[in-house]
Amino acid sequence: MYKCAKINIGGFMEDKKEETLTKRKMRLWFKILIATVIFIIGLILYSRFVATTGLIVKEYLIVNDELPASFSGLKIAHISDIHYGQTTNIDELQKIIKQVNEYNPDIIVITGDLLDSDIKYTKKEIKELYNTLKNLNAKLGKYIIKGNHDNLHKDFETIVLNSNLTSLDEQYNVLYFEDYEPILIAGMSTGEYTNKTPQEKVQDAINEIKSKEISYSILIMHEPDYINDIEYDNFDLVLAGHSHNGQVRLPIIGALVLPPHAKEYYDEYYKLQNTDLYISSGIGTSTIKFRLFNRPSFNLYRIVNK
Repeated sequence: MYKCAKINIGGFMEDKKEETLTKRKMRLWFKILIATVIFIIGLILYSRFVATTGLIVKEYLIVNDELPASFSGLKIAHISDIHYGQTTNIDELQKIIKQVNEYNPDIIVITGDLLDSDIKYTKKEIKELYNTLKNLNAKLGKYIIKGNHDNLHKDFETIVLNSNLTSLDEQYNVLYFEDYEPILIAGMSTGEYTNKTPQEKVQDAINEIKSKEISYSILIMHEPDYINDIEYDNFDLVLAGHSHNGQVRLPIIGALVLPPHAKEYYDEYYKLQNTDLYISSGIGTSTIKFRLFNRPSFNLYRIVNK
């Protein structure tokens, strides 16, 4: 007499279903992994080759009753943090200058880090740079200050001298326009690698403001956090750079990485008592050649007295 083996069909089918479900889960996770890798690679490529190009002009209207009537409508173009040679080459710089000139600014300011400390420039590059910067046009003045990167390049002075820019490092100019009531523009170079305190750097300008009772004054500086170390209420308008507004930003979260001396003030605008502080997002890149949700830009301010 023969015995028949019993086959558990139900158990076999359950095992098959579990095996199929496991394979489906593995395929799903594999697809998610591939999609994530593609997204990350795409984001890196976008941040490096797309987001570092395409210049934006940020326009601001500033109303201040202290501005002399003859200066009402004053236009200031604010350029910062070019970091020449990182992601900004000579062709792009020429386009930037052409675009700045199209706005017919009265004043042009460059608030530091024209150069980059990680790059060794050739004599040819230095010459190309100052010959290009010569093409900036402004009715009342073209001013520049040192950033922390510029301070490490001895060629910076050569560029300034040959590009017809006026250095405002610890200096000031009193400007007149169609009237006897002037305005003042002062400069404060980088706070790094110097023996002077921030207050000492601007004290001469403050003394001039007080002695001549100048009603409207402008300060250009590099690292915005140093504003806390000066009597900033003597200046109506302060223009800074350095922070790039956070070179890499995320929606809602904002800036992810910020340099030293731009930890407290790094966004586009702050109102400090009666002083307007504007910080440029800059044109180039520093340390890493990436930008995200923060395209290269320069600022254009139109200042009116009512």
